[in-house]
Amino acid sequence: MQLTLWSYEGPPHIGAMRIVASMEGVHLVLHAPQGDTYADLLFTMIERRATRPPVTYTSFQARELGSDTAELVKTSVGEAVERFKPRVLLVGEACTAELIQDQPGALARGMGLPVPVLSLELPAYARKECWGANETFYQLVRGLLKSRVPEAGRHPEPRPADRRPRANLLGPTALGFRCRDDVEEVTRLLASVGVDVHVVAPLGATPEDLLRIPEADFNVCLYPETADQTCLWLERMFGQPTVKTVPIGIGATRDFLDEVGRIAGIDVTDAKSPISSRMPWYSRSVDSTYLTGKRVFIFADATHAVAAARMCAEELGFTLVGIGTYAREFARDVRECAKRYGVEPLITDDYLEVEKRATELQPELMLGTQMERHIAKRLGIPCAVISAPVHVQDFPARYAPQMGFEGANVIFDTWVHPLMMGLEEHLITMFREDFEFHDAATASHLGSRVGTSRPAEAGSESQSAAEPADSPVDSPVDSLAQADVSTVIWAAEAEQELKKIPFFVRGKARRNTERFAAEQGIQTITVETLYDAKAHFGR
Repeated sequence: MQLTLWSYEGPPHIGAMRIVASMEGVHLVLHAPQGDTYADLLFTMIERRATRPPVTYTSFQARELGSDTAELVKTSVGEAVERFKPRVLLVGEACTAELIQDQPGALARGMGLPVPVLSLELPAYARKECWGANETFYQLVRGLLKSRVPEAGRHPEPRPADRRPRANLLGPTALGFRCRDDVEEVTRLLASVGVDVHVVAPLGATPEDLLRIPEADFNVCLYPETADQTCLWLERMFGQPTVKTVPIGIGATRDFLDEVGRIAGIDVTDAKSPISSRMPWYSRSVDSTYLTGKRVFIFADATHAVAAARMCAEELGFTLVGIGTYAREFARDVRECAKRYGVEPLITDDYLEVEKRATELQPELMLGTQMERHIAKRLGIPCAVISAPVHVQDFPARYAPQMGFEGANVIFDTWVHPLMMGLEEHLITMFREDFEFHDAATASHLGSRVGTSRPAEAGSESQSAAEPADSPVDSPVDSLAQADVSTVIWAAEAEQELKKIPFFVRGKARRNTERFAAEQGIQTITVETLYDAKAHFGR
C-alpha cells in the first residue's frame, strides 16, 4: 500500500455526500466507523456552510464488530427518518463498513419506511470521489424517474411555438469549483438568447425538482465529472439532447452558444460578441504583450484542464508545455487534448509525480488545484487554481465565475496577475540600487530638488558650487567608466529575452547587463548572462 500526504480525491462516499449536501429534502445514512465524521469539516470549514451536511453516521466502534452491527444500521436509519423527515433517503457505506458486508441498503429497504429508499453501491477500493458523485446523482435521478420513462419508440412532444426553450443545468455540486457563480453566469447567458433555465441539479434542487427534469427541451452538462452519466441516461430514456460544450473561455462560450442554437432551433448570433467581454482586448493590449510565449503547465480535473489548455494556446498566447489530470475516468479527453497541442499527458493521482514533472518542465506558470499551489510555492513558480480540490480561499464572497464571458474576464485576471506580480518582484530586485528606483528616491514628478534623489555614493564628493543644480549626474549603475563595453555584443536569443522586459525599464536592463558583462570579461551576452546580471545586482 502506498502512503501519501495529500489526495486529489477522497473515497466514493465523499462524492455521495457532495450530492446530498447540494440538495434539499435528501438525507444520507452512512454505515461508517467512529471518526468518519471528519468529512463534515469539508463543508463547514472549507466551503463555509452554515449547516452540517444532511448525513447520519452509524459510527460503529471496534468493540461492536463482534456483535450485530446490522442492528445498529436499522436503529440509525429509523432515527434519521424520524428526526430529519427526508423526502428521499440514501443509504451507503464507507470503506471500512464495506468489509463488514452488512448491506445497509437492503436492510433499510426491508424496514417499510414511508419514504423512497435508494441503496448506493460504491466500491470504495476501486473508485474515488468524483465517480461516487457521478454515480450517486445518476442513481438518484434514475430511481425517481424510472417509473416515468415513456414507452420505447415514443418521441417527446414538440415544444409549443409560444413557449421559450427550456434547459436543465446538470452537474454543479457542493465543494465544486465556483459552481454557484457558474450557474448564475450560464443562466444569464442562456437568457440572453431566449432560453429559460428549468431545473438546476443537484445544487439547490429538491426531489420534486428532479421529477421535473423531463419537462425541459434539453440538458446542459456543466460538469461532466458529475453529470455525464445522468445526461446519457436522460438522452436514451426521454430523448432529451445534451449540450456538451463547457463554456469556459471566449471560444468555448461561443461554441456553447452555437450548440444551444442548433439544439433549441434559435438564432444566437447577436449574443456571441457581448460588449461585457474585456478579455480578448486585454490579452492583446500593450500591458499584456510581454505574456506571449510564457510556458504553462496544467494539472486539474479533466474539464477545467482541457478548457484551460485551449485558453492558454488560443486566447492568451501562452505556450503549453504540459497537461495532466487525476480523473482517470476522463483520461481520454486529456490525452486527446495533449496530442492536439503536442505535449506529453500526465495521468496520475500521485502529487509527487506532478511535482517531478513540474520540476523537469520548469514552467513560468502553473494552473491546477490546491495541490499545485503548494508545489508551485516550493518551486518558486507563479500559480493559479482552476479546479477542485480547493481550499477555503477558493470559495470567495465576491462574484467570480469561470464560465461565460464574465468568467473569461475573471480567468484573465486570475491567471495573469501572478505573472505580473512576479515581474514586479523581479524588477524591484534587479533595480533596487538604481538611482531612479531605490527606496529613498523621490517621485519623478516632484523634481530633483525635493528630498533625496539617490542613495549616497561611497567616496563621492559634494557637488561643486559652479555646477548647475539640475545638471545630470551619472549613477554607478549607469556609469561605464570602469568597464569597456565597446566590444560586448548580444546573442540573438538574449536580445529576444530582453524584449520580454517592459519598455520603460528595458534600456536600464540593457545597460546594467552590458556593464556586468564588461566587468566579467564576457564578450557575448547570452540569456544566462542576462540572468546572471540580474542576480548580481539583486545581491
